[in-house]
Amino acid sequence: MTKHLYLLFIPIFLLAACSSDDDGNQSVQTSATAWVLATNHNGEVRKYDINNATSSTFKLNSSDAEGIYYNPADNGFTVVSRIPGRLESYHNITDYANSVEVELDADILGNIHYQSGRDLAVQGDIYVVSDNTDLDLDETTPEGRLFIYVREENSFKLRNVVTTKFKLWGLEFIGNDLYAAVDETNKIAVYRDFAATYATNVPATANKQVAFQGLLRTHGLDFENGIMVLSDIGEAESATDGGLHIIQNFEEKFNAAQNGFVALEEQFRISGDNTLLGNPVNVVYNSAYNVIFVAEAANNGGKILAFNDATSVSGNISPDLQYDMPGVSSVFFHTE
Repeated sequence: MTKHLYLLFIPIFLLAACSSDDDGNQSVQTSATAWVLATNHNGEVRKYDINNATSSTFKLNSSDAEGIYYNPADNGFTVVSRIPGRLESYHNITDYANSVEVELDADILGNIHYQSGRDLAVQGDIYVVSDNTDLDLDETTPEGRLFIYVREENSFKLRNVVTTKFKLWGLEFIGNDLYAAVDETNKIAVYRDFAATYATNVPATANKQVAFQGLLRTHGLDFENGIMVLSDIGEAESATDGGLHIIQNFEEKFNAAQNGFVALEEQFRISGDNTLLGNPVNVVYNSAYNVIFVAEAANNGGKILAFNDATSVSGNISPDLQYDMPGVSSVFFHTE
């Protein structure tokens, strides 16, 4: 039985959103185990249990984290530590009670390699970090780097580094193909059979780039069950012009895009002042509950937002859940 079908048979609980400023929120449907894990720029991970309205704060070895992946086999998470520029993995997080604040020591500390880590994509034991460092200090020649690690039992081994011909932000594997947000544009690029094709330190050339009408500056992306969700931060200085783009049958539309373009009518867009979307820097989509979780960096210093009915709504809608989290930078949703 697939994960999607299994989740549909788990008893469902309703949670009224639990922030001090969340008047008018509705609810998010989840199973008996449902956590949002979120990083921030203070080197913390917060674990929100959205069934019982509790949260825990884990203080990391990192002093600035952005990008997170939860591995059930470790009962733990791996973060992209921006400072000091390494992967860090923390295990057995459910050993700690809810509503705690605790300092953790990493179970695995990678070596320091990248300068400006932004996101993490995982395919089996392959961990890929995007780095948006301006390598030649010339803003007119955009480039980025992809650091490719192999997860071993007690280490992250740097396999190789490839450079890209555009600035990077979000990453997402779909099968063997790696999709990347082309920063400062409305485009998504794909590298086919990425891990096998780029096994040495060589420049990478995207197989295809596709623009999405109505999107100004893409940052986050997440794919599940045929649905891609893209986040649009709009103008970085604005706390009101962000949005989400939801594309059904994403691979079909991406592959068929004429002149590298997907029209707005082939997407859903959530935006407007009711959404609280200003700079949605990272997103995660769960198809079993059809919900999008968002790391919103600009509104009120930082929030985690959630939107129900993600594949069938557009417009200026209010979030169904919101938590305040200053400096939030990425999110991950775990449910059983």
